[in-house]
Amino acid sequence: MAKDHERFAYAWMYGAQARKDGKARDVPQYWNEYADAWLKGFDGEPIAGRIPAVSDKLEAELDEAAVRPLGT
Repeated sequence: MAKDHERFAYAWMYGAQARKDGKARDVPQYWNEYADAWLKGFDGEPIAGRIPAVSDKLEAELDEAAVRPLGT
């Protein structure tokens, strides 16, 4: 079962990459078994339903002490 989830995720990622590369929305034969995932990736749909939006109060949720410059 875990392998199926992994393959589904890879099919989604390859579909998304195909869109970025400007390729056609045709599922490659290799991904036929996971065509639904490939097409969701190509169309930019999230894998498992809706992705929650970032909170509009994020800035208020973080204080300056929580945000440090890189390398410190």
